[in-house]
Amino acid sequence: MVMFLFLVVALAVVVAAVTLAVVGGGEGDGPLPEAAPERLQDPLPPDRPVNRADIDSLRFPLAARGYRMSDVDDALSRLAAELAERDARIADLESALAGAQTPAGGHGAGHVSMDKPTREDQQ
Repeated sequence: MVMFLFLVVALAVVVAAVTLAVVGGGEGDGPLPEAAPERLQDPLPPDRPVNRADIDSLRFPLAARGYRMSDVDDALSRLAAELAERDARIADLESALAGAQTPAGGHGAGHVSMDKPTREDQQ
């Protein structure tokens, strides 16, 4: 019984010493310094459109409960805006291409047919 009490007291002393050392009661400059929050080291480039390599190299720093929501939200907003801009540009180019491929007057003067010649054309 005496040995059991000795072990309990020794354990309590060790736990108290470790706790005091961690929270600043031990030797040193005082309590542990506040850790600076991690921030996104290489954000998406602000001076040019985002490319595939930018997305592949994008790594979000971990926070206490996963990723920093503000960093992820900023990156997703930027990507959404650029994708919407590219989609609008593609739609404009496709409509311009469709307008350029459709001749205004059908088979007018100067239009060369790219169809295979028929038997009547060859005679």
